[in-house]
Amino acid sequence: MSMVTRYTNCRVLRDDSLLDDDLWVADGHIINPKNYFWNSRKIPDRTFDCQGKIIVPGFIESQINGGFGVDFSSNVDSLKEGLASFRKEITQFGITGFCPTMITSPCEVYKKALPLLRKQRGNLVQGAAVLGAHVEGPFINKDKNGAHPTEFIQSQCLSSKDEIIDFFGSINNITIMTIAPELPKALEMIECLVKNNVICSIGHSTANIDEAEGGVNTGATFITHLFNAMQPFHHRDPGIVGILSSVKLNRKCYYGIIADGLHTHPAALRIAHRTNAPCAVLVTDAMAAMGLGDGSHCIGSQSVTVTGKKAVISGTETLAGSVATMNSCVENFMRNSGCTLVEAVNCATKHPAQLLKCVDLYGTLDFGTVADFVIIDTDVNVLATFIGGDCVYKSDNIVGFFD
Repeated sequence: MSMVTRYTNCRVLRDDSLLDDDLWVADGHIINPKNYFWNSRKIPDRTFDCQGKIIVPGFIESQINGGFGVDFSSNVDSLKEGLASFRKEITQFGITGFCPTMITSPCEVYKKALPLLRKQRGNLVQGAAVLGAHVEGPFINKDKNGAHPTEFIQSQCLSSKDEIIDFFGSINNITIMTIAPELPKALEMIECLVKNNVICSIGHSTANIDEAEGGVNTGATFITHLFNAMQPFHHRDPGIVGILSSVKLNRKCYYGIIADGLHTHPAALRIAHRTNAPCAVLVTDAMAAMGLGDGSHCIGSQSVTVTGKKAVISGTETLAGSVATMNSCVENFMRNSGCTLVEAVNCATKHPAQLLKCVDLYGTLDFGTVADFVIIDTDVNVLATFIGGDCVYKSDNIVGFFD
């Protein structure tokens, strides 16, 4: 066993509780101290005093369009360099793994970009893990396009693996695909993708409750940014929102929710959480302007304007993604939904890991998982981020912790 590190004087999120405990790390993984100290009577090679702070799993982002000037849907010629820079920068917000998200684009753009968005493990040198692409479109409803360019939206889905591969070039690097379940051949496409290990999400849709349930029962296990780009809840037909409490589903369906203070009202956050807390997955839906401040920026082929915390399609009031950070969304969700810190953190860690079927590696601090973790305070300020046991980001506010 390589160097063993012990983090002490901290509260550790484990088994859905904050425990006064130590965290032990070796060989890039969380280890059980009983198998090291109590059995061998060896002391750790080094010990760090966390001064009463909180250790939680690294945040996992399943929908993020870009940030720091990088957009995953445009400037494909510089995407490799942009992704490399992004992976390092994003760790300052506690994210240790993410699904780079492409909005609706021409098929030739997918063929060029998707090979660059392949799954990659996180590490000290390269930063956060790439968990595969989230392809948000182009098989969505034009009436709920949001910031997606309508000229590239496809009015009919593809029903065979060969057709899908012909359109995208390959599906090997696609982890999630958002589809409007009411489109022609949508259910055939969902079934085909699921059989080929692609997670299907329903969204950007005018689906009624029956169509939404059909999408889930065919294989979809996610809802793209709940409440946004879908029919509003109605008591006679709740639409996709009704999935939260549907009794007709044959599988668990998670839902993404943007808790940035703009995309979803605090009352809606409370309704969603109190209706179906175990399936809540926090997403930022952040775009290229995240981390850059006010000004005009690009998302896909569209121009957006950022003022404060709000990003809109230039010349309109239509929200165009967000400029929120994951740690701020965790704090907003905790404060506005009334849930606990543990519940809010689970929505950015364990739940997305369960959705992405990687909870055996990421999303918890269980023994044997990858040592991706974040040290935070009670306001969810990120003090330090670790990937594979290595510190990849350290705030100026914790001078002395790891010197």
